Amino acid sequence: MAAAPRKSYPLRADAALMAAMQAWADDELRSVNAQIEYVLRDALRAAGRLSAAPAGAGEAGADEPFLVTRPSSDSEGEDEDLFPIRRAPE
Repeated sequence: MAAAPRKSYPLRADAALMAAMQAWADDELRSVNAQIEYVLRDALRAAGRLSAAPAGAGEAGADEPFLVTRPSSDSEGEDEDLFPIRRAPE
């Protein structure tokens, strides 16, 4: 699938704001750019201002966390538990 065209935009932001965004991006395993885009998209959705679906939204759960199983140590092969992992940005 071809990626949607992207627009570059120089962002001027407070150093403390960017440090917080970097820490959040690191926690989510995203780049700062992807984190800013994620936060903006989420805010636009919440405000009802995002009219078109973002690229890749047609894929099931593109912006949703998914579950990963961790195998247990017992021989029956049952999963010990489930824990949420966020999808890595594309």
